[in-house]
Amino acid sequence: MALETSADKPAPLRSVSLALQGWIARLGAVWVEAEVVQPKLSGNTYYLTLRDLTATMSVSATAFRGVVESSASPITDGTRVIVHAKPEFYSPNGRLSLRLLEIRPTGEGELLAQFERRRQLLAAEGLFEARWKRPLPLLPTSIGLITGKGSAAERDVLENVRDRWPGAAIEVRHALMQGSQSAMAVIAALRELDAAAHVDVIVIARGGGSMEDLLPFSDEALVRAVHGATTPVISAIGHEPDVPLLDLVADLRASTPTDAAKRVVPHVGDELTGLAGARERARQAIAAQLHREQAGLDALRSRPVLRSPAAFVDTQQEVVSAQRERARLAMRARLARAHDEVGHHLARVRALSPLATMQRGYAVALDPEGRAVTSVGTIATGDDLVLHLTDGLATVRVTDLQEHPHE
Repeated sequence: MALETSADKPAPLRSVSLALQGWIARLGAVWVEAEVVQPKLSGNTYYLTLRDLTATMSVSATAFRGVVESSASPITDGTRVIVHAKPEFYSPNGRLSLRLLEIRPTGEGELLAQFERRRQLLAAEGLFEARWKRPLPLLPTSIGLITGKGSAAERDVLENVRDRWPGAAIEVRHALMQGSQSAMAVIAALRELDAAAHVDVIVIARGGGSMEDLLPFSDEALVRAVHGATTPVISAIGHEPDVPLLDLVADLRASTPTDAAKRVVPHVGDELTGLAGARERARQAIAAQLHREQAGLDALRSRPVLRSPAAFVDTQQEVVSAQRERARLAMRARLARAHDEVGHHLARVRALSPLATMQRGYAVALDPEGRAVTSVGTIATGDDLVLHLTDGLATVRVTDLQEHPHE
C-alpha cells in the first residue's frame, strides 16, 4: 500500500523506513549474479560487497561462515559468483543489504571447483602417490614428444634437446592441445609412444594459456592413461603457476617445455666437463694410492731384515751353531756320566759273578743231571762230576767223600 503524503501532511521518517522494510521483505529471496569484493570474516560472519558485473553498482552483503566456507572453491576478492540471497533493510540507519543463503562460484571459480573435486577423487585412489613415480633414464635413446603441430612448445623442446645433446633421437606426435577433443588426441598419441619399445621417455608439452585452455590436461581419462603407462612421462604444460592434474600424475613435472628439455637430457658440455673432472679426480686418486703404496714399500725396505736379508740368516746360523755346540757338550757330558754309571754297575756285577770266584781258584761242580753240587750228601763215591773252571770244563770221579765236622 502506497503512503499518502503531502506538504501539509508529511509522513514521519520512521513510517517511510518501515514501509521500505516491508516492501523489501515481501520481495523474498532472489538469485543474483555478481562479483565478490573484499570478503572479511568477523566472528562467525563474513562481510563483503557484491558488485555488478557491468554497471557501477554494488550492495553490501553478509553470510554465515558455513555458507561461504562450504563453497567448492575458495571465495576470494574478485570471485564471480551466483548467490541465493534475501534482501534486508535495516531501518535504524536505512541500510540495504543482502543476506546470503547460498553461494556458488561461476566461470573460472566453477572450473576450479570441478578441478578440486576431481583432484580429491583421484588422490583418494592413490594415483598421485610418490610410490608410482618412475625414474627417468639417464640418457634416453629415443624421446617421445606429444605437442601441438608447429607450436612454440614443440620448437622449444626440439631446439633445447638438440642444443644440449645433438645426437638425441626424438619421436614427435602432434595432437590437439586445446578444446574438447584434446584429451582423447593426447591419449591416443601417448598410447602409441608407450607401445614403442625404443621410446624411453615421453614429454607432453604445451605453452601457457587460460584455465579453460589447460582444462584438457586435467581430464580424468588422460590422468588414468598416464598413470597406466609403462614409459616415464614428463608433464610440461603451461607456465610455473599452472598446475593441471597431469602435473600431479606424471613421473616428473617440468615448469615449462624448455625446462622439460633440460630435464630429459643432460648438456653435452656439462657432461664433458664432468667427465674431465672425473678423469682428473681418478688420476689424482690413483697417484695418491701409488704414493701411499710406494711409501709403504720404502718403509718395509728400510727395515734391517729387508735392507740386509743375509744378516738375519747369519744371526740365525750363529744361534743354530751355538745350540748345536751346547747340545754336543751336553751329549758328551751325558755319555761320560752314563759310562761311569755302567762301569760302576759292571764292577758290582763282576764282584757278584761266580766267574770272579772261580778266578780265585774255585770251581763249580755239577752232577750228571747238571745240578750244582753244594753238599757231599747229594753225591756218592764213584759219581762222575763236571767241574766248571774259568777257562773250561773237567770231568772227575768221586773216590772219597769227607764231611766237615760241625762246629
